[in-house]
Amino acid sequence: MKFDELLISVAKQPFFETGVLLAGSVDPTDVRRQLSRWVQAGRVIQLRRGLYTLAAPYQLTPPHPFLVANALVPGSYVSLQSALAYYGLIPEYVAKTLSVTSQRPAEWRNALGDFRFHHLTPHLCFGYQQLNFGPGQDAFIAFPEKALLDLIHLTPNGDDPAYLAELRLQNLERLDPQRLRILVTRAAKPKGLRAAAHILALIENEASTYASG
Repeated sequence: MKFDELLISVAKQPFFETGVLLAGSVDPTDVRRQLSRWVQAGRVIQLRRGLYTLAAPYQLTPPHPFLVANALVPGSYVSLQSALAYYGLIPEYVAKTLSVTSQRPAEWRNALGDFRFHHLTPHLCFGYQQLNFGPGQDAFIAFPEKALLDLIHLTPNGDDPAYLAELRLQNLERLDPQRLRILVTRAAKPKGLRAAAHILALIENEASTYASG
């Protein structure tokens, strides 16, 4: 396969798998060898085994980091500070894309960014939605309330009011108190229940402040 032929096949896709190039009467060994050459030449980026994306300027649809994270570890979803920053709940810029998974913790670094995956037990891997981040780019991301609960669960003393104050939570009106109650009840973790009570108090306090102002 020539590089021009590859562009015709995958240039509009955020990334592609080796299997797409093995369809038809092709030599699998030759395809893999050619892919390796393109990676070495900087034309193609290998995200993980069997998963690739075109490098700039060949890529017509640059993949969103959240979509890349989902693809690196199937079954994961973006959460923690990455999701909180996306929803505007914390003021800090988050350089790494942080996700949670029921698989082992992992960390990936490639030309598209840094990606870290934290382990959650399977029964805690819920409370996420699929959002669109561009044409053909639907990625799984925690609801804002679940992203906060995931962070509290994974952080030592995460239910401490002092830690919650350090987060400098903002735009609390974007949190749904009812959803927070449902999610924390389903998780059934004392630590989460204690933190949720404090968060609900912060939401009510902010709402009353706005109302009085």
